[in-house]
Amino acid sequence: MSELKTSRRGLLKSGAGIGAGLAVPTIFTASSAAAYVNEPTGSTVTLGFNVPQSGPYADEGADELRAYELAVEHLNGGGDGGMLNTFSSKALSGNGILGKQVTYVTGDTQTKSDAARASAKSMIEKDGAIMITGGSSSGVAVAVQGLCQEAGVIFMAGLTHSNDTTGKDKKANGFRHFFNAYMSAAALAPVLSSNYGNDRKAYHLTADYTWGWTQQESIQNATEALGWETVANVLTPLATTDFSSYIAPVLNSGADVLVLNHYGGNMVNSLTAAVQFGLRARQVNGKNFEIIVPLYSRLMARGAGENVKGIFGSTNWHWSLQDEGSQAFVRSFGEKYGFPPSQAAHTCYAQTLLYADAAERAGTFNPCGIAEALEGFEFDGLGNGPTLYRAADHQCFKDVLVVRGKENPTSEFDLLEVVEITPRSQVEYAPDHPMFAGGELGQCNPGV
Repeated sequence: MSELKTSRRGLLKSGAGIGAGLAVPTIFTASSAAAYVNEPTGSTVTLGFNVPQSGPYADEGADELRAYELAVEHLNGGGDGGMLNTFSSKALSGNGILGKQVTYVTGDTQTKSDAARASAKSMIEKDGAIMITGGSSSGVAVAVQGLCQEAGVIFMAGLTHSNDTTGKDKKANGFRHFFNAYMSAAALAPVLSSNYGNDRKAYHLTADYTWGWTQQESIQNATEALGWETVANVLTPLATTDFSSYIAPVLNSGADVLVLNHYGGNMVNSLTAAVQFGLRARQVNGKNFEIIVPLYSRLMARGAGENVKGIFGSTNWHWSLQDEGSQAFVRSFGEKYGFPPSQAAHTCYAQTLLYADAAERAGTFNPCGIAEALEGFEFDGLGNGPTLYRAADHQCFKDVLVVRGKENPTSEFDLLEVVEITPRSQVEYAPDHPMFAGGELGQCNPGV
């Protein structure tokens, strides 16, 4: 094994299971010997951080960029090392990636697919980025993932929750650490049943793009399986800021639940409008009217303020988790920026470490070597418990958090409470599940 590590041609995969670290050596030869796009020739390697610095998800993008900068600091040996110290794989040692110092370039996706593709294309062609990561919109993620597949670089998705990202639009060069809409619904449904019963009429407002569509489909299927009735599903443009015209019809619909399939600024604005229309004070069908936000974030909760109190949703990660990895990240992030990280920051930080670790284990920056190192990789210590990067679709599987807006928050950052940690087994599904069917993973593209 030492000879493999010295020659940097060994691909060490964690086939022995969680916590085993580097376990079963195999030799990756074909792709590592071949040429690939943007092969680093100097003492540095460039990563491309493509985040929404404007648009409805700009708050998420700002936190993602903070996390990326922290990850680069830790990879290059700065700071306290953060999750490098808790990560079950011990391939990273704070000397960059494969001995090269990590540098980065940034771009603004504008929360628009065309702008995101153009930004990523520039990073690859002009800046020599060997990996692209980021985004807070599934429409952006799907578009950039497709571009990276064509260009021959790895795409480590940021915040993307649509089933399609690792479903019909999955790509061999793309990987997602974040959970998806199916997982949110699978985790939420039992909690909604126990709190609100199984005789409910739901009205959905849905962001009109790939994430909204798959989120609405997932939560509708999960709640109808409980006995709920779906009264209506109304699509709303992503650029909407005033939701009053969409909320008014809910009042006379006969619905007693409003499901806001919105994220970021959209969710803040639609929830605010719903509260202003008095929905939370109403009784319908002999029941208290309820609002559900299937996908939550701390940043959204802060934007919505008191309106989130008591409202259920799901999240990929939360800074209040007490595992060693989460607390290491929260400490590092808090010391650098003065406040706790969001779930967007967490997943982007984790994706950067996972890419770097895969390169170290593969002994190459060749995207096909890195893809092979990530496929089927099991790990722990990055804040979500034991996690699998499934080879069939490049989706991570891990525990999912159900959260609720706190009634008595202690600060602007303490707005959500974790009410249930849903075990991974409850949110897993087969690769050919109907909600994820229609696309082929294809073959890794090294770009040359």
